[in-house]
Amino acid sequence: MSVGVLDLFWLFLILSSLSPMLRQRSIEAQRTRMIRRLESIRKSRVITLIHRQESVAFLGIPLARYIDIQDSEQILRAIKLTPPEMPIDLILHTPGGLVLATEQIAHALINRPGRVTVFVPHYAMSGGTLLALAADEVVMDPNAVLGPVDPQIGNYAAADILKVMEMKPVEEVEDQTLILAQVARKALRQVRDLVIRLTTANGMPADQAERIADALSSGQWTHDYPIGLEEARELGLPVSHAMPPDVYELMDLFPQPGGRRPTVQYIPLPYGEPPRLPQRNGGGRPKV
Repeated sequence: MSVGVLDLFWLFLILSSLSPMLRQRSIEAQRTRMIRRLESIRKSRVITLIHRQESVAFLGIPLARYIDIQDSEQILRAIKLTPPEMPIDLILHTPGGLVLATEQIAHALINRPGRVTVFVPHYAMSGGTLLALAADEVVMDPNAVLGPVDPQIGNYAAADILKVMEMKPVEEVEDQTLILAQVARKALRQVRDLVIRLTTANGMPADQAERIADALSSGQWTHDYPIGLEEARELGLPVSHAMPPDVYELMDLFPQPGGRRPTVQYIPLPYGEPPRLPQRNGGGRPKV
């Protein structure tokens, strides 16, 4: 039976269409193995919340990812599947996101009796910083950054909207701006109170918690202001730089592909005993 050029062409098309799917499956399997390794070493549940800029297939239009309700639903389920006393390690790489989703995750973390550690290998801005405040310890790469948590109303910082009200007589301010100012005032108060609740729940003195809340939520910096390791320490945040090497290896398994993928990943099983590393057989291949 001879194989013609047309047959080879169709075979090429089939293999080309299957290749991205097989590669993605391989990467997901590697992530699962790395998560299991981290969990075995640290005797914890590892959850990743990693956002990369994806690319829509049509015309390659960039699509920014952020913390949303789907993320909070998945993380809350991961927490529910974890025994109360088992530590949780949350690996964060995010520009922030919805306050509602972030607050749900933060409250779930702060109410756990088990220890919570947040790892920031690169950046955790805005809502990501709020999640870090809910942790017992924040481990940052020496070059990683956190960010302010001041609320944004549409395209504007809430603090800047209120500043306009101070600069102009109320008679010269449009009704829409007055409404935005009311919303901004509420948002600033709510986020400040949230920061105080999260930090005091972890045992921080009230005066220190208020100082941190004022610094992070008052709008004294631009929303993308980078707060490095040393500045975070000066603010009084419980940060260290003892980043496990396996966290970097796990981050390498989150490339910036063209297709959509889940941003939260964990092993979807209830945990009793800490998972063990897979044993290797004589051929050097892991077995489960």
